[in-house]
Amino acid sequence: MTPKQLREMNFSLWCDFVQRDFLDCTFSALLAQADSLLNGATSNPSIFATALQSPQYAQQKESLRGLDSKSIYEHLAFADIAKAADILAPLHRENAHHGFVSIEIDPFLCDDAPRSIDEGVRIFETLNKPNVMIKVPATQAGYEVMSALLARSIPVNATLIFSPDQAKACMEAFALARKHSLAQAVVSIFVSRIDRAYGGATLGIANAKECYACIQDFDDHNSRALFASTGVKGGDLPPTYYIDSLLLPNAINTAPLDALKAFLGRLHTPEFEALRVDDRIVKQTCGETREPNRIIHYDKLLDEGLVAFKQSFSTMLESL
Repeated sequence: MTPKQLREMNFSLWCDFVQRDFLDCTFSALLAQADSLLNGATSNPSIFATALQSPQYAQQKESLRGLDSKSIYEHLAFADIAKAADILAPLHRENAHHGFVSIEIDPFLCDDAPRSIDEGVRIFETLNKPNVMIKVPATQAGYEVMSALLARSIPVNATLIFSPDQAKACMEAFALARKHSLAQAVVSIFVSRIDRAYGGATLGIANAKECYACIQDFDDHNSRALFASTGVKGGDLPPTYYIDSLLLPNAINTAPLDALKAFLGRLHTPEFEALRVDDRIVKQTCGETREPNRIIHYDKLLDEGLVAFKQSFSTMLESL
């Protein structure tokens, strides 16, 4: 496998990290060394909850004193997202599938479709960057939100996908909007959380491939699978495990910094050339009759993910 071959099969890396000093000092350099494989970034409430505690934000926080905490958060976070969007803009102008950065709707609106739609539109219009994606959790209300935003030509990142049924529901929501819009969309499949919940390091990969197959079945060239939650926490696995195991066509892997740096550090080495895409497994998965995996409690994982994002968001707002 070579970087050129990965690019030709439309495989991309996105950075699962947004922080001001990183954007100011490191992100552009990382893009330059990535041989065009790294072409996007993602954020979430947990990332911002940690990032906004950095001393780099102290002066701007002081200037915003007197505003409510959510307004302060938006001033800080929107500045970072806009900066990332500007850094990625040349990639987006060159290829409309690349160069995106995503920001999530207030997680407390996850079950309120009308308010989530209004918030998604407001965030996108406020940032006024064509390469910003609005992240929407894959709840029942979320499917309506995804479709409505996409129909307005607002790029969408459907997040917290654990099950093939969720992946299929996201693609069905996208399909409803496609008569109005060809805006880019991704379906963020969470991988390592399944392994951490159920032990081992294979169930998450197998489940992710099954979700990927559901997405591929729709043959929507403006929607792709995005493998998220790909950080290795503990154990003996290498930091690149969840990237190496999911090198699939028309897919994105959004990875934490340590995994990204380890993966990119092997470019043009014999170790990197030894990586392979297992087309046989992919084709077999795509052709199987899929049933819900009885081992994985998908609803529980989704609920836990929503709770974690809400807790992070609350903690962050309280700190402001």
